[in-house]
Amino acid sequence: DTEVYVMPFLTYTTPRAARNALRFRYSLLDAARRRAGQLAQKGALFPWRTINGEEASAYYAAGTAQYHIDADIAYALSQYVGATGDVEFLDREGIDVFVETARLWADLGFWRSEEGSTFHIHGVTGPDEYTTVVNDNLYTNVMARFNLRRAAEAVRTLQHSNPTAYADAKARLSLTDEEVEEWGRAARNMSIPFDEHLGIHPQDSHFLEREMWDLDHTPLDKRPLLLHYHPLVIYRFQVLKQADVVLALFLQGEDFTPEQKRADFEYYDPITTGDSTLSAVVQSIIASEVGYHDLAYRYFLSALFVDLADRHGNTSDGVHVASTGGVWSAVAAGFGGFRDLGAGQWTMDPRLPDDWESLTYRLTLRGTRVRVTVRPDELELVVEDGTGHLAFEVRGAEVVVGPDAPVTVPLDGQGPRLEGEPPSPIGTRRSDGTIISAIVPGA
Repeated sequence: DTEVYVMPFLTYTTPRAARNALRFRYSLLDAARRRAGQLAQKGALFPWRTINGEEASAYYAAGTAQYHIDADIAYALSQYVGATGDVEFLDREGIDVFVETARLWADLGFWRSEEGSTFHIHGVTGPDEYTTVVNDNLYTNVMARFNLRRAAEAVRTLQHSNPTAYADAKARLSLTDEEVEEWGRAARNMSIPFDEHLGIHPQDSHFLEREMWDLDHTPLDKRPLLLHYHPLVIYRFQVLKQADVVLALFLQGEDFTPEQKRADFEYYDPITTGDSTLSAVVQSIIASEVGYHDLAYRYFLSALFVDLADRHGNTSDGVHVASTGGVWSAVAAGFGGFRDLGAGQWTMDPRLPDDWESLTYRLTLRGTRVRVTVRPDELELVVEDGTGHLAFEVRGAEVVVGPDAPVTVPLDGQGPRLEGEPPSPIGTRRSDGTIISAIVPGA
């Protein structure tokens, strides 16, 4: 929740706060190493919930089994370093996080040579807590792949850019060249499930074998599902608490084609309950990207009013901070079209809602703050603070903005347009010829 939903807001608007949050994670590294040892793994396994570094989640299936927290932290660290250029933090502290999280994945996963030497990760839970302890969860594998290759890249870069810091890290971490090579090989050969018949990425290796939960005929007084049904009932169905594959499409979008993004979104969106306050922001972002403009706006409003309208009936217990951070991402990354591809590569492909005259948001990158204004027919970039020049790719064309003058880029529309919302996949035929059915358990 912190690294994926809160950290982007801090990284791109208040980098010092982002650095402090990452230093807090770094301070828990020894506890994470102990946690990995308790689970018979190498490296470090950061806790799903914590106050002092120890796991505070009582239910392992929907808590500790979410190993993807390691990759989420590595992702936020990489995002921060790329946006700020803070190599000092990377060289002294961040490198340890990259190394120990990569070690966890290399040890947790295994090679399946009869499938062409693919690397698999079994027995984990993805972001969707209505499907737990599964094999080859798409989100986990995609993010672990990122973690492994980013860690290898960080080590090699440190070796060439700062030999002294590299020597210190190598001694401190007992780092070997062989394990760094192994990370790269595991990343290149990571198992990424794909169903050719349906043209989608299965959420996990057995997800598509389950029947669906008939959400349309589930009474409102039985929602959210987790408060009215035993977890073992929920786990038997294709039903999502929150975006899982769809979240991977956002965080690692460059690894998926536009056609895959649309197909995945259209399959998973109708079977996602929204029982998590974190889901709507991601669904809004990807709906915007693939062309469901009206649906994207509805999801945005749903996220925006989580606390303002107490939509989940629990705001009295505290504000949903992660959802609030996600609302910023829904604005900047969804409607604003901002993407960070890493290593100082930033792109923009906006999707302005139909009844908005303009949208303005700000990004602080490499010490320079730029104001981004999206209008129906143009995008304007203005440096408000700082002396640097920033380069963006706006719909395939490079645009450079500096403190000397604003830059305006003409826009031809707001991307693809798809009416309504994706139809339910209930009744879809699997590759083996069987039909996916749906029921309401106990009805």
